[in-house]
Amino acid sequence: QVQLVESGGGLVQAGGSLRLSCAASGRTFSTYAMGWFRQAPGKEREFVAAINWALGSTYYGDSVKGRFTISRDNAKKTVYLQMNSLKPEDTAVYYCARRASPGDDFGSWGQGTQVTVSS
Repeated sequence: QVQLVESGGGLVQAGGSLRLSCAASGRTFSTYAMGWFRQAPGKEREFVAAINWALGSTYYGDSVKGRFTISRDNAKKTVYLQMNSLKPEDTAVYYCARRASPGDDFGSWGQGTQVTVSS
């Protein structure tokens, strides 16, 4: 089993920045990728960013490209999401997720952390 715990959410004004963290514990030795997703009230879950755990290659959703940066610290088993130039439409619950292998979906999820951007 893998446990994921997000932190770093909060309330910020438009144009501001936040950094989210996701610490993994448990059976993490076969992690292929880690990702961030978000879900706003009344909307479907949206892909935000992902990072290949071994290679460090990164992928972003169109709505956050150029503003958000995903990174990881392998030794700390932690993935980060640096969010800059935040907009009110970025308001959502942000979830961290783990993908065990290329053939798997994101199967382990954290509890989520609320990000609220005021205008």
